[in-house]
Amino acid sequence: MKVVIFGASGATGQHLVQNALDQDYEVRAFVRSRGKLALQHPRLTIIEGNVKDQDIVQKAITGQHAVMSAVGANSIFKLDQLVIEGMANILNAMASCDVRRLIYLSTLGVEESRPNAGFMIRNLAPTILHNEIKGHELRENMIRKSESSWTIVRAPILTNGPFTGKYRCGESLKSDRFITSLSRADVADLMLLQLTDQRFNRKSISLMPSQ
Repeated sequence: MKVVIFGASGATGQHLVQNALDQDYEVRAFVRSRGKLALQHPRLTIIEGNVKDQDIVQKAITGQHAVMSAVGANSIFKLDQLVIEGMANILNAMASCDVRRLIYLSTLGVEESRPNAGFMIRNLAPTILHNEIKGHELRENMIRKSESSWTIVRAPILTNGPFTGKYRCGESLKSDRFITSLSRADVADLMLLQLTDQRFNRKSISLMPSQ
């Protein structure tokens, strides 16, 4: 399978790229700066560009089987219009290139999942991360209105811990923890599973640590 990963040089994106290569995928890594992704592999192509550039987004998606997005805002405290425009470009390019599958990394802090996401996300995220959450909600809404075969993965607080495989996912999960967190390695693992698992096609799922 050929997959293009947007936000590939980010902390979670790098896990996605490495894990996808380990699982024999052909990977196109879309990055803002080539120097931020040091990986080299015969099945890896790095595309440097800005998601605001429709032409280069189209080039990246052409000929692929699936799209993954782990694009993050430049600042978690500001609404990044560039990322919102970038998602519109990704969706338009997917429609134009007839690429259907989309896996999008969101957050448990969005309004729909926040009440069940644990104390810190439920009570502090809406204030501290108001703009980041608003950005995800706007992008989720765009994705749900699209014709793509999407899965939205809503992750808890992300850590740089090791892969554990000890997580659960589903549409109606609840956490009673004070801090609900999971490693980026585990999040990447779940996202890659969605490339071949159709159970959550056109659904938004919560991702949480095992109880």
